[in-house]
Amino acid sequence: MSRCDKNLEKDVDSSPTPTTNSSSKNGDKGDVVINARAVCRVCKCLYREPKIMQCLHTFCADCVRQLEPFSVSSGVHNGKAVPLEGEQPSSAVTVLCPECDSEVDIPLSGVDGLTTDHLALDEVFLETLMSKNSVVCDLCSDGGAEKRCEVCSVNLCEFCIQAHRRQKRTSSHTVQCLEDLKTQGRLSRPVLCSLHPGQELRLFCEPCDLPVCLECAATFHRDHRCLPTRDVIDRHGGRIRDLVTGRLRPRLDQLEESLRKVDLSQEALQARVDEAVDEVRTFARGYASAVESHCLLLLRRLEELGLQRRNHLHLQRAQLQQALKDTRGGVEFAERLLTCGSDAEILSAKDVTLRRLAGLMETGYNPHPATITPYDGSSICFLPRESAGVVAGYPMVGVIHAKTLELSRCTIEGEGVQRGREGQRGEFTLVCRDAAGKQMGRGGEAVLVSMVHKEKKDCRVEAAVVDNSDGSYSVSYTPMEPGFYSVWVCVKTQHVKGSPFVLNVKRQVRWHRGTFHCCSFCSSGGSKGARCGCTGTMPGGFQGCGHGHKGHPGKPHWSCCGSTVEASECLPQSVITAVGGTITAVGGTGSPRGHLRTVEL
Repeated sequence: MSRCDKNLEKDVDSSPTPTTNSSSKNGDKGDVVINARAVCRVCKCLYREPKIMQCLHTFCADCVRQLEPFSVSSGVHNGKAVPLEGEQPSSAVTVLCPECDSEVDIPLSGVDGLTTDHLALDEVFLETLMSKNSVVCDLCSDGGAEKRCEVCSVNLCEFCIQAHRRQKRTSSHTVQCLEDLKTQGRLSRPVLCSLHPGQELRLFCEPCDLPVCLECAATFHRDHRCLPTRDVIDRHGGRIRDLVTGRLRPRLDQLEESLRKVDLSQEALQARVDEAVDEVRTFARGYASAVESHCLLLLRRLEELGLQRRNHLHLQRAQLQQALKDTRGGVEFAERLLTCGSDAEILSAKDVTLRRLAGLMETGYNPHPATITPYDGSSICFLPRESAGVVAGYPMVGVIHAKTLELSRCTIEGEGVQRGREGQRGEFTLVCRDAAGKQMGRGGEAVLVSMVHKEKKDCRVEAAVVDNSDGSYSVSYTPMEPGFYSVWVCVKTQHVKGSPFVLNVKRQVRWHRGTFHCCSFCSSGGSKGARCGCTGTMPGGFQGCGHGHKGHPGKPHWSCCGSTVEASECLPQSVITAVGGTITAVGGTGSPRGHLRTVEL
């Protein structure tokens, strides 16, 4: 360790632990203001043996020794990243920089092999000089130091300064006043050799690429080319200057510009997010207000509907009560007249009694309970997903449905309720309507569809009913027997208008399976085995028909059934039987000419 480092450590040890504060020195008098460049970022104290990492960050040597290893090739030293002082290194160790998390390789010689940060030592001494009112002389330790030797890096009192100048070895050293150093704000001192204390590094060994002192040049570097530092500083310092000025400074400007753009983008993003938040909140408040208004409208509509229905039921009740009272009075009078009255009394009151009773029977009000539609709770309902238009510029959903089903207004749409085809799917649609003839707009009704064959009572067709949730119901069925069916369409166990309907299911179309030809002799190319469905025959062992021969219909016909109409259905077996004789129908395998078989009737 150089004398400068030892003297600096003595100054640091004698000073109180500093409080880091990178603000200006115009702070409160009670705060201890510290230069941030003189403080280690790990221990938060003034640097002690500051070492430069490969990432150009500086930390105390002891702080570097305490770092945990990031990667080790062959073990660690007592759980620490680097060997302790006096311990022999045995492996290459990599640590993470506490400042930038960069991977830093520790030399095999340990932390001492890292470059010493002399600028940090200058900052530490300057901070110590600025923070202390008086500095003790480093030589006598009795008087207050007034000056500092730049070569020896020691603080001297007035007496020691005179002794320093009388010695031949130190008479040429430059001595500066401490007050002048405080005024300058920076410390310029020589860098001393660690192997020869008191010797300044004035030479540079080019083969070793190291600054050396005169004694090192005369001993260790005797055969090397050593030049004065002032002769090589331009070349080596120029390389640093070229990298900084030519490449890194423009890159730094670009990084700063990019960072500025990122910051501006972040500010713009945050501004847009804040603006969007305001928009969402404004929209939510407006929507909530519109929903509340819509809710009040729905509640008001419910109150109006409830009042209308209650008035209607009240009027109906009053009419029933009056009709009941009138009917009961007429019945009681007539029964008393017939029971208690004499013949003359009955005959005398006959005319007026009959007129009253006839009037009660001819009243326009039908008292039968079936004519009174019971309220089942379905006439008023809330449809939450139904569109309710726009309220204050906001789309709304949810309406009050107050339509009452009127069976006489329900309609059946589609021909499937009247006509069908055997084995084919048939469809029709039931549309439920209210008293005004408008579609209900909602589903949920109890719809029953029954289909029964009129002749075969045990023949039923299963009908599938699908609720379309808009007041319509799709009905599908597949009949397997032809004939007439009775179709019942009921809603709430009551027939709709026109029910029961008559469904005519026709039989399945019989397509021709043969060939429409003039005769089997021509269509088969003279084959004796070719047959036809007509009654024609040919002599000579031919099994089919031929022109001018017995039984030929005299015109083109179908080989499967003998029908002479080309656009027709294939005649069923019952019709062929009625003709009699030997006929031909399609069958077998091979070409169409060979698709014939004989049916003996």
